Amino acid sequence: MNNIRNFSIIAHIDHGKSTLADRMIQFCGLVTAREFKDQLLDNMDIERERGITIKSQTICLPYTAKDGQQYQLNLVDTPGHVDFSYEVSRALSSCEGALLLIDAAQGVEAQTLANLYLAMENDLEIIPVINKIDLPSAEPERIALQIEEDLGLDVDLVQFCSAKNGTGIEGIFETIVAHIPPPKGDPKAPLQALIFDANYDSFRGTLISVRIMNGTIKPGDIMFFMANGVEYKVDEVGLFKLKRQPQKQLSAGQVGYILAGIKTVEDTRPGDTITLRDHPAEAPLPGFREVQQVVFSSIYPIDTDEYEDLAAALEKLKLNDAALTFEKDSSAALGFGFRCGFLGLLHLEVIQERLEREFDISLILTVPSVQYIFHLTDGSTIHVDNPAHFPNPSHIKKIEEPYIKATILMPEKYMGTVMTLCMERRGENTTFNYPMPGRIELQCELPLAEVIYDFYDRLKSVTQGYGSFDYEMLDYRKSDLVKLDILVNSEPVDALSQLVHRSSSRARGLHACEMLKLEIPRQMFKIAIQAAIGGAIIARTTISALRKDVTAKCYGGDISRKRKLLEKQKAGKKRMKTIGNVDIPQTAFLAVLKSEQ
Repeated sequence: MNNIRNFSIIAHIDHGKSTLADRMIQFCGLVTAREFKDQLLDNMDIERERGITIKSQTICLPYTAKDGQQYQLNLVDTPGHVDFSYEVSRALSSCEGALLLIDAAQGVEAQTLANLYLAMENDLEIIPVINKIDLPSAEPERIALQIEEDLGLDVDLVQFCSAKNGTGIEGIFETIVAHIPPPKGDPKAPLQALIFDANYDSFRGTLISVRIMNGTIKPGDIMFFMANGVEYKVDEVGLFKLKRQPQKQLSAGQVGYILAGIKTVEDTRPGDTITLRDHPAEAPLPGFREVQQVVFSSIYPIDTDEYEDLAAALEKLKLNDAALTFEKDSSAALGFGFRCGFLGLLHLEVIQERLEREFDISLILTVPSVQYIFHLTDGSTIHVDNPAHFPNPSHIKKIEEPYIKATILMPEKYMGTVMTLCMERRGENTTFNYPMPGRIELQCELPLAEVIYDFYDRLKSVTQGYGSFDYEMLDYRKSDLVKLDILVNSEPVDALSQLVHRSSSRARGLHACEMLKLEIPRQMFKIAIQAAIGGAIIARTTISALRKDVTAKCYGGDISRKRKLLEKQKAGKKRMKTIGNVDIPQTAFLAVLKSEQ
């Protein structure tokens, strides 16, 4: 155990975590030059395309130190985006130390701090690493000073490297061996293994990623899940190299995998403790905090026959992604589907894309919303995240909506435009800090509902990509909410209903009407598209009718003949409108989700 080190790489987005992991893997000789490809640990197509890490990945690196000692280093590469911070917290629970990676040009950013606090909560030994020292704009000495002043970390421990060129990698390895403590635990004690991740393998069943805290596990043992009381016989245990490498046993301090032919997805929950049936542990390990979903949206299959496939796909994704929640939902316009909870809009996009790619299901999403608290006149309280459950307005005493504390780091010159953006979104209690010359940290309290709509996209636009955004939940505050209904040909479309603040209801309603007008094809009768609050229409657009020229064969002659034909057509269109059914195409639902720029 003295020669094992478990560590993680944490950083802000784009500070070079995956590139540093690549160099470390190459340094240890796990991959030949011919087999190497960038972002080795990012194995999902969507990760490689977007250039982001979504799932934390584990790999075991064999390292021979300068003094000749052989070490087994377990590296966990983590995501940087705020939507995937739960992945980071789970990964850190299996480590004793962390490399805090900081860009030599950008310095300390919002997510750097958030991940540092997560590491401190887990009592990890933190080694600051300044990356990208090869950039022309790099200022490593100034950033080292900032690390000491802003983060309070020991400047003597700071390592300088360029993950792109591979400089400074050996120094990082030596610092890991010297400063990160070996894992604690007793290999002879009853088994306690913490599940920190799980993946579904269609051939072998569920692949469980575990950190062994105490005890030993080997093939043939009967293991026991302490949360739900199920038992399985272990088929295989092993370490994560680039491919799975079976071992004779896993003992205290190691990070590895267990295969036991587990068919049911629900049995393996991240945070659960595995022990042995014949020699059980006295108590389970403390698990993970329950993740709080903040964005809610309903997902429906385009083809109603795919409902069962969607249910199975969500079950498998839930195993791979502990932060996803879902429950059954139905809509008059779209049939049966699921109401899902996400950690943010990027999380929602990634889940949607994974369902479409990995499971080949075409989807419709409803307008994302957050969870509101309704205090009713009879003294009861209800939580509502779906416009369909909006209570009778006469029974509502007051409504509360969630607020967040947003931290925006940006160059000084964008301060005015970002302030305007925050004020448009009902921002309040704005404060400024100047962490370094030329950069401003703006803190602002915003309603979460205003942020999930298109805030992040707009922030990136107005700061030309230099603004970084991080948020934490604050509390619930009183709000003036209304339910905005969209009516097509006087029929409400429940999938397009939204819960919005009264001040932005007209703009949001007009935007939805304009988008639908562009997407819905013209019919033989005139179609009115309206936005309504209760019985009051607040916005309207009209799709004009296609018209057959019924007077074409009347050349010359009496005008009353033409008028008679036109009146007959008018009566027919009126009758058609009363019984006419307007089919709303798929693209229309997606168009309403897109924000006005």
